[in-house]
Amino acid sequence: MKVAVLVVLVAAFGACRQSSSGDKPSGGSGSAAPFDDSEQARFDAERRPETLIEAMHIGPGSKVADIGAGSGLLTVHLARAVAPNGHVTATDIDGGVLELLVQRLKAAKLDSVVEPKVVAADMPGLEAGAYDAILLAEVDHYFPDPVAWLKSAAAALKPGGRIVISNRIYHKAQTMAAAKKAGLVLQSESSPMPSHFIAVYTPESKP
Repeated sequence: MKVAVLVVLVAAFGACRQSSSGDKPSGGSGSAAPFDDSEQARFDAERRPETLIEAMHIGPGSKVADIGAGSGLLTVHLARAVAPNGHVTATDIDGGVLELLVQRLKAAKLDSVVEPKVVAADMPGLEAGAYDAILLAEVDHYFPDPVAWLKSAAAALKPGGRIVISNRIYHKAQTMAAAKKAGLVLQSESSPMPSHFIAVYTPESKP
């Protein structure tokens, strides 16, 4: 029974950015369909990714992680923000959908800035002490254990690094409760769109 539940959670985590942003998973053959530029324009108009970039406080040279990156609708904005000498690790549990991400980044001539990475659903898969910011956009409610996941992610931050969580308003209470239990400290919270919130966290200072 536990195995079956985990499989369902893994599938849901992989599909979350597709269902929320219009990303499309790859077909069963393993070859990804070409991405649609109109899809990017629609996503940008609806989700206002510039508000996330501002909240993350990143710029050229920053190292960031995009969790549950899907086909890269947000990743391309992160890559532009940290280029030319920064780095984005774009994670997803679905290697097929990351093929779409690679296509998108190549078309934007930003593929050298981004490393796609397949990870497990229950672990960040990020190296310790390496990131200026970690972005979770509409994914944290899919984690099997959000508190454990956030604790692991905090260990991947550089000193002064931030975990930035964006999700729909109705997930806000769940998100903030998990972050508090994980020892994260809320630095700022905003709702640039009526449907979404953005919360910026740092790890709790140790004496």
